[in-house]
Amino acid sequence: MSTHKTLLGIAAGIVAGAFWGLVFLAPRLAADFPPLQLSAGRYLAYGLVAAVLVAPSWRRLKGALGWREWRALAWLSFIGNILYYVLLAKAVQTGGVAMTAFVIGLLPLAVTLVGSRERHSPTLRELLPSLACSTAGLVCIGSQSLATSGWGSLTGLLCAGGALVSWTTYAVSNSRWLARLAHVSAQDWNLLTGVVTGLEAIVLAVPALYGDTLVHTNADWLRFAGLIGAMALFCSVLGNGLWNVASRALPLTLTGQMIVFETIFASLYGYLWEGRWPTPLEAVALVLLVAGVVLCTRAHREETRVTTALEADMRTG
Repeated sequence: MSTHKTLLGIAAGIVAGAFWGLVFLAPRLAADFPPLQLSAGRYLAYGLVAAVLVAPSWRRLKGALGWREWRALAWLSFIGNILYYVLLAKAVQTGGVAMTAFVIGLLPLAVTLVGSRERHSPTLRELLPSLACSTAGLVCIGSQSLATSGWGSLTGLLCAGGALVSWTTYAVSNSRWLARLAHVSAQDWNLLTGVVTGLEAIVLAVPALYGDTLVHTNADWLRFAGLIGAMALFCSVLGNGLWNVASRALPLTLTGQMIVFETIFASLYGYLWEGRWPTPLEAVALVLLVAGVVLCTRAHREETRVTTALEADMRTG
């Protein structure tokens, strides 16, 4: 793992987190639209924008992918976008925001733990300082909210756990597919995922539209269209594309830690929206999350140094 490739992957992961953090502002900017409608609208817009952008390369990509790849795209689109957001929305509705955010915050830990079993990855002992910092930061973020709102219902907790499993599976599977498809760029894979997600979102749009009993003005719908268009472009096309760059450039154990930047930026946007500074506990949490990424990067540098030394010994021996 070269230094240049690592820095590129980390930079891509940070910027992806900055774009993804904007998703948490969407429900506040369109509070009169239900989450399911926002999800359907976002993914339909994602599919439309992706189809326009991928059109010039469509013939080449169609010939480069076989049935297995298209089946993988359908599966990844479903578990990483459709299923994940439906479970997330249900968890928020039945279990509350605080509990859902706490459970989903376990994503970096889950992906990193899965990645630690791969070849040439740092051991769990080497990753322990990083995981400890990330866990402590997550506890600091969630403790205040959970103390006031509680864990919500069992249904909400199960849905949040399902969303956690769903996106962890997506992150691991997507990273492995990107490693296999060296002839397909990270952004082309993202755009193809967007096209498939858009097709799947048509099914999601039916209950989203017919289940809405609120009356919206033309101005409300224009604002909604602008919001889902912005989410599709910045959060999905750009954010997911950068995430694919990070997934291809970094080992899974380090890619998992990049997810914390979504939490960090979402928190920062929330403070700006509320017009306040983070509390001391929230500030400590953000520092711990960043420290977890730094320690994880250091563990990978040590692993790379040891691997390089062993390879050199084998060549000279």
